[in-house]
Amino acid sequence: MVAPEVTLTQLNRADGSAAYTHNGYSIIGAVNGPIEVQRRDEQPEEATLEVNVRPSAGVGTPRERHLETLLHNTLRSIILTRLIPRTLVQITLQVRSLPEEDTSTGVNTSLTLLPHLLHTAFLSLLSASIPLCTTLTSVLVAYPSSTTKSSTPLLSPTANELLRAKPIRSTHVFAFSGDRRLLLNESDGKFSYEEWETACEMAEEVCCKEEDQGGVSLGDSMVVDGAVQSQNLEKWLREVVRRKVEYEQRWKSAT
Repeated sequence: MVAPEVTLTQLNRADGSAAYTHNGYSIIGAVNGPIEVQRRDEQPEEATLEVNVRPSAGVGTPRERHLETLLHNTLRSIILTRLIPRTLVQITLQVRSLPEEDTSTGVNTSLTLLPHLLHTAFLSLLSASIPLCTTLTSVLVAYPSSTTKSSTPLLSPTANELLRAKPIRSTHVFAFSGDRRLLLNESDGKFSYEEWETACEMAEEVCCKEEDQGGVSLGDSMVVDGAVQSQNLEKWLREVVRRKVEYEQRWKSAT
């Protein structure tokens, strides 16, 4: 599994931001909040969440609106909205670039992009110090057609790997919380329940499980703010949290 590269707090005029690059996908996210909310959108006991996805070229389409709905429902389940009532948390995700083979893979491009949007949004919320109840990790699993040479599931495949494995029979996106709770499950194509269960187990292993417990270790090291890490996605996110806290508390060591 190829490692993502992440830089936190890159934008000066946003409360929080993250630049994320993985498998040829480059996304920058910005979070503003808690900020004043318009009266028509105000909720008396919890915060209002707004998610905007902007494509790499052109204007938004129903594809972006669908992604915004999935992101809104998933992120709302981990944000402690009741701690910041009558406010607005605004998340903007700008897709900077996509792999050249993205439109030629023959799969639903919304699903291939979704895990990267989820990670960018979560890291941007983390950068903005928005109260969260848990972490979030997500991964894509794809099943090649049984007529190909190998029908072994592909874990977090690149666009080039999907292109070489054409035709793809089904794709699945899973998102897990820090306590291994399934937060998101989106699938497309033809598959059996046993195949879905296998894909879910594979996703949980790479997202949450330790390597000595049967988990999947990342093949390449992850780069976070210039530092190299070699961990699964859950431990990597915890390392991001630790580094952010150290950065925010740097004034203590200077006094």
